[in-house]
Amino acid sequence: MLETPHGQVPTPIFMPVGTQATVKGLTPAQIAEETGAPIILGNTYHLYLRPGHETIDRLGGLHRFMHWDRAILTDSGGFQAFSLSGLTKVNDRGVVFRSHLNGDAHLFTPESTVDAQMALGSDIMMVLDECLPYPSGHEATRVSMERTVRWAREAFAHHRTHARPDRRQALFPIVQGGMHGDLREQCARRLVELDADGYAIGGLSVGEPRPLSMEMTERAAPLLPADRPRYVMGVGTPEELVEYVACGVDMMDCVMPSRNARNGTLFTSQGKVLIKNARFKDDASPLDAACGCYTCRNFSRAYLRHLYLAKEILYATLGTIHNLRRYLDIMAEIRQAIQLGTFAEYLRSVRAASEANGA
Repeated sequence: MLETPHGQVPTPIFMPVGTQATVKGLTPAQIAEETGAPIILGNTYHLYLRPGHETIDRLGGLHRFMHWDRAILTDSGGFQAFSLSGLTKVNDRGVVFRSHLNGDAHLFTPESTVDAQMALGSDIMMVLDECLPYPSGHEATRVSMERTVRWAREAFAHHRTHARPDRRQALFPIVQGGMHGDLREQCARRLVELDADGYAIGGLSVGEPRPLSMEMTERAAPLLPADRPRYVMGVGTPEELVEYVACGVDMMDCVMPSRNARNGTLFTSQGKVLIKNARFKDDASPLDAACGCYTCRNFSRAYLRHLYLAKEILYATLGTIHNLRRYLDIMAEIRQAIQLGTFAEYLRSVRAASEANGA
């Protein structure tokens, strides 16, 4: 159980992504009541640019700003240095961003990203890190990993002397090292020296084959303290959630359930449903008879298909509610299996179903 200033978070847990202080298509009440999420993720880079972390601070912090009374984790912006690489330049001091909104230059440093997140008031903050594309050579990755470790130390030193007494905020360092297992292990061992409240594994889902993502997690996770939350950033598919937990992972996030919902792909206990398909035109059955979410309790596949083809906004809401509920239900099943001592059997059953569905 992860204790935060805004409530307990049972682990393993999946965190819906609310990049710009909103999970697209849902109200905070819908997130809490219909998906059951005890924690969501926000992004420092995007909130720094708009509306600005100082503005959010003046308005009482991110929780009050977006009317969310449960836990929030904020990313530092390190991943945006990768995903917006055409607008960024990395040096030993930090990352220079050219705003994707107006082109203005902004310097993100280990210290400034901590300051921004302290202003946001998130429960869990992430250090600034460098995320390399796949593939990257061993030497270039080693240099990048060394920079990430140095930035983590600088961020922790700054936080320990500037932490706001009115906001109890944890700070997690991020294990990097590309797709080189030895560098992942080196990075993990050195970050453990920080004695952090939790640890993240980053730099995955950057174009590498899925088995390689899992291998890097398997190399790093066992080296991180078992009594602290271990967070793998930016993963995964429904079938992968249990695989990451089997590696010792406690926390995950991914845009997949919400983004795929908006694009017409819905995840069910029986596999993927592409809701635009003609075979659902007269289908009066719920999306997933085994699901108890608002969407499945009240609407048919035919209606969801109609909304999607008509490009109605309501489709995005109903689809996102379901997909996030499916992810959170999977995590609840995993927690129950762990508590009952049946996790190994659960893992085998998921693998068998995944193989049968061709996943």
